[in-house]
Amino acid sequence: MKNRIRELRKASKLSQEEIAKRCKVSRQTVNAIENNKYDPTLQLAFNLASLLGTTVDELFINDAKA
Repeated sequence: MKNRIRELRKASKLSQEEIAKRCKVSRQTVNAIENNKYDPTLQLAFNLASLLGTTVDELFINDAKA
């Protein structure tokens, strides 16, 4: 599963640190999620989507091939 967090974060002119503070996680967690090395909890996914003005469905993209 891929995500659009980096793309939307940059469009919103937010740093990883700002996202982390607002979602109450570490900057390293945000970095790991952006680099697809960590899957966020459902609550964190909803927090990220809300902060970035989108839905969880639009934030995370299923990259599995049909």
